[in-house]
Amino acid sequence: MECGGAKLAIIINCYNYEDYVRHSIESVLSQDTSQCDVIVVDDGSTDRSWEVIQKFNVRAFRKQNGGQVSACRYGASKTSAPFILFLDADDELVPGSIQTIIRHLDANVAKIQFPLLRIDATGTELGSTFPKLADARDRASFAESVEKAGTYISPPTSGNVFHRDLCALLETAHYDSAVDGVMLLAAPFYGDIISLAEPLGRYRVHGKNKSGTDRLPTPSLLRRHQKRFADRVSHLKEALSDQGVSGAIGNPTDMYVYLRYSNYCDILDLKRIRWTSILRTVNAFPGWYGPARRVSVVLFLLASIVLPVRTVRSILEVRLTRNWRPMLTKIRTLGMARSS
Repeated sequence: MECGGAKLAIIINCYNYEDYVRHSIESVLSQDTSQCDVIVVDDGSTDRSWEVIQKFNVRAFRKQNGGQVSACRYGASKTSAPFILFLDADDELVPGSIQTIIRHLDANVAKIQFPLLRIDATGTELGSTFPKLADARDRASFAESVEKAGTYISPPTSGNVFHRDLCALLETAHYDSAVDGVMLLAAPFYGDIISLAEPLGRYRVHGKNKSGTDRLPTPSLLRRHQKRFADRVSHLKEALSDQGVSGAIGNPTDMYVYLRYSNYCDILDLKRIRWTSILRTVNAFPGWYGPARRVSVVLFLLASIVLPVRTVRSILEVRLTRNWRPMLTKIRTLGMARSS
């Protein structure tokens, strides 16, 4: 049953996660949910997910497959709670997290974000959390980061709680396959963002993840991401204009995220990055990039001009996948060839 005075809705969206959805639901129902709406939406799964979901005493709905945005939009329509957490069916909440979240909710909050603990397919912790956040409450710095860079430090979907005013943006986010895209960008223009240092959720790393994986993206995938980013920024500008919300949102092609995609595509296509692109990228650095990270990016961009293009591509593979093995193998092979 819907809780009429619910402060928070937890919407678990599921598609073909029969192996994990039980753990996701249990992680919520094992806590005090007296101030919550708990809703599970099965997005037309073709496995046994719906059978698993029906075993729990929870409001559950099954709809025709339409993607994550469609499932979350449907779930949001089934609650009037002022705040919503969209929990992926392969992720979990840690004990006590719901009450921690509720303690931080007030009328001026647009978003609460918290780190996630990485777990493997069996639920074993992998010993790391992401992203690194400090306890803080701010708005202006996040808005400035969006205006200039098109990004700020934020966790994946399950690490965010959104005010339902932001969720209204999903009604016109038909270009997107990710539920948290435009809402993340819009949040600082709608209210305060509260960052919590304590990890309140678990992010499961397995073969079907769309984010947080070590797979090397293809140039075509990066270009799709780039276009989707531009669409999000355009959507944000329209939404702020319609609601009379102030925001100096610039051209998405001048933002760091867009430029980074362009640089990556050039490198993966074995092309040289142009000086003009490097200068534009450096000028659009996010404000939260520290000196060490700025130097690292600049050195990498400069290396893309002077080093062989295939070497630069190998370095990029390491940066994107955090896997040094292929690079070390190439170095070892090169060393053996020179010594023979």
